[in-house]
Amino acid sequence: MHGDTILLMTFVFALVAAFAGGVVARALRLPPIVGYLVGGLVVSPFTPGFIGDSDAMNQLSEVGVMFMMFSTGLHFSLKDLFEVKGIAVPGAILQIAVGTVAGYALAQAFGWTPEAGIMLGLSVSIASTVVLIKNLTDAGLYQSHGGRVATGWLIVEDLATVVILVVLPVVFGPGETSGAELAAGLAEALLKTVAFVLLMLVVGSRVLPWVLGKIARFCPSELFQLAVVVIALGTAMAASLLFDLSVALGAFLAGVVVSGSKLSHRVAAEAIPFKDLFSIIFFASVGMMVNPVTLASHVGELIALVALIMVGKWLINMVLGVVLSAGLHGTLTVAAGLAQIGEFSFIIGQTGMGLGILTPEQYTLILGGAVVSIALNSFAFKLIDPIEGWMRKHARLAALYERHVRQFEEPSSDVRDHVVVVGYGHAGRCVTEVLKNLDIPCLVVERELETAEEAEADGLCVLVGDAANSEILAHAHLDAARVLVIAGGGDAAAEAIAYEARLFAPGLHIVTRAEDEDGLKALAAAGANEVVRPELEGGIELMRHTLIDLGYTPRQIQDYANELRASGYEALGDNAQGARRRAFERLVASLSEVELEWVLVGEASTAAGSTLADLDLRAKTGVNAVALRRGGEVTLFLDARTELHKGDKVGLVGTLEQVEAAAKLFA
Repeated sequence: MHGDTILLMTFVFALVAAFAGGVVARALRLPPIVGYLVGGLVVSPFTPGFIGDSDAMNQLSEVGVMFMMFSTGLHFSLKDLFEVKGIAVPGAILQIAVGTVAGYALAQAFGWTPEAGIMLGLSVSIASTVVLIKNLTDAGLYQSHGGRVATGWLIVEDLATVVILVVLPVVFGPGETSGAELAAGLAEALLKTVAFVLLMLVVGSRVLPWVLGKIARFCPSELFQLAVVVIALGTAMAASLLFDLSVALGAFLAGVVVSGSKLSHRVAAEAIPFKDLFSIIFFASVGMMVNPVTLASHVGELIALVALIMVGKWLINMVLGVVLSAGLHGTLTVAAGLAQIGEFSFIIGQTGMGLGILTPEQYTLILGGAVVSIALNSFAFKLIDPIEGWMRKHARLAALYERHVRQFEEPSSDVRDHVVVVGYGHAGRCVTEVLKNLDIPCLVVERELETAEEAEADGLCVLVGDAANSEILAHAHLDAARVLVIAGGGDAAAEAIAYEARLFAPGLHIVTRAEDEDGLKALAAAGANEVVRPELEGGIELMRHTLIDLGYTPRQIQDYANELRASGYEALGDNAQGARRRAFERLVASLSEVELEWVLVGEASTAAGSTLADLDLRAKTGVNAVALRRGGEVTLFLDARTELHKGDKVGLVGTLEQVEAAAKLFA
């Protein structure tokens, strides 16, 4: 019975083990891929317990390869590549060449055959797109200049992998071939590749989007989902059966063609579940081929291989950063991101196994190197900032990477009463635009060079550097600033900036934002005076609009908003009063075209000691007294019996003329 259902059992147990491994990896702050690989190892023939059918899982893993390459094609962007082509294209080509040579040299030291050495070199030279994007996102660097360069670099490596997979079977195919036969074989393979590429780009680019459009319009959603699967897998199989090409190339080109369709985003959304599921199967099947005994018996070779992948490739990319003048932070980001190998290295290794070039022990060593490098790669990103800080202290060393990087003038030493804005993203631009209109001096601190150039072009004084991890704040003259606005980076970066800023200027007013309640507490502890929670404020605004449409009164709406803010900003303590007061001002300003003005009850004011009923402001001026600020407390929605004291500030609502008339009564 078990023999008849071995594929089903292997499939189910592998998924269960991969799920458990992914959960454990997540708990240990490791990439889930590591858990999937370990999950496959648990059901492999090399560990006790259930023994899965690795051959059957390998066939299923081919579906994972197809979906991964289809997804890569969907996200392939010539525009993104062109933006960084000056660094990414030559950098990727040089790194593949140097990495292959280094891997070949290491294989020769191991005593491998030259052919196996080439396979090891190619496997070492290709990094994992999945791991790179995941770690860039986790580190908050995906949209940075270095992140874009690293992504473009990987796009070039992906294209190179496609070419490698086409060429390998020709060069290392069965049988001995002469030079002429080899050249003829390569020419035939390249001609078939060109023919298939042209067929896809000329015919497929018209037919496939048209088919998808018709199905999306006239068929139920499940048929559209099925059409996505058929296009991804069917094109891959057509490339293999009709043109003798790899299924990876066929799936990749299918993704490229479909990416030009108006439905590309929907296609990507439909493909994600299949890609995720079968990529997990792919990684689990790879884990099933890892023999722990083999790795234990070759632990010295494993350590040497991991050192080449993580340290050797890091050094190679750092040298290339000098050659290409890629900028210090960008070079460090690329070097950290590419210090690993992953799914494409597995595919190249499997190709080597299929061609009889690599032995199972050699392939297991490549798998072991990949697992370890993937597990440790996230820690490489944590070293970017310390290394950058150390290198910037050695000006000549940093200058090697930034020979062609534009230098910005430092702000004048006599700058005073300015606002320092960290981050020139959307939020930072909103702040600086208003400050410019109010003629308030503003200094922008921005990490990304291109964004800093945009800020300077907008007429702003700019400091280039990472405010969270460098000495850049020492040049911002915080002790003479009026306010520090932290508008960029995540909670961790904002916390570090707030803490350092408080050391430079203990009395500085710090305004920032937080992603969640934990971030709010951390920022408050770091010294931030006011913290805005965008998601909370957005939810309150949605609630406000909803209740307005349902006919609730402004006072009822404000009561609900106060309750939400009281809990959402509880960690700020007394500063939460300021947040609620400004939220109230926004509410009043949004209800109608009125002005909210805080008017002081002065020492000599005749209003002191009078109640609102006595003053009869509405009858005399047309304004409404809606709020009272006394000391650190703000009282909203006053009644007529409220008595005013000297030093109170009364919130008046009305037109500009009405507010000005009422202010004279308090003067």
